[in-house]
Amino acid sequence: MLERRHEVLAPTLAGHAGGPSIEGEASERALLDALERAMDAAGFDEAHVVGNSLGGWLALKLAARGRAKSVVAFAPAGGWAPGDDAFAATLAPHFETMREQLRQAAPHAEALLATPQGRRLATQFTTTNYEHVPIPLLAHQMRGVVACERAGELIAHARREGWMLQAERIGCPVRIVWGAEDRLLPWPSAAARFREQWLPNADWVVLEGVGHCPQLDVPREAAQLILGFTSP
Repeated sequence: MLERRHEVLAPTLAGHAGGPSIEGEASERALLDALERAMDAAGFDEAHVVGNSLGGWLALKLAARGRAKSVVAFAPAGGWAPGDDAFAATLAPHFETMREQLRQAAPHAEALLATPQGRRLATQFTTTNYEHVPIPLLAHQMRGVVACERAGELIAHARREGWMLQAERIGCPVRIVWGAEDRLLPWPSAAARFREQWLPNADWVVLEGVGHCPQLDVPREAAQLILGFTSP
């Protein structure tokens, strides 16, 4: 649906499975620099930028660097209220525990995902609607988590440096989309700084009955929310 209206670049983040390697410190800046290099290589001075979770945060940071015509951010990370330490629990125990569990499960991914119960378990933190998500995609995601070798360093960097957004540098239109049933970044607490401090005037869309990844949960509606914001 997006490719019918736009030239689409879908980069894998640096340090993630299939993405470019990170030379030196695994940091937010390294991820952003790699995204800018990918845009440069594709010939995009600016682009309509879309991201989910960490990708949503990086989309907003790209906008602050002047690289975005618009941003659609699905449940972007970084919006916890000052003093809310929920992000620490989300980053360290959740992701580190999940990676260890998936390291053991990944060799048996297709067998584990063969039943509805297995697919529900694999998607419990990403979607509320999972029946339509293809098994090969879920298996690919499981293996991708395991292969994100620098995840621990990126998590440590985020816990140490925190999340700061120079929202005054964002001059493009911004739409923020959040699933009301998000279990990973719960609505509305995980959006507090976006709503109250950084981007209160953004176009806000809350999707009832949708989890952390609208692009998986309700892919057609997610695509329409992008196209309705980027297409004249």
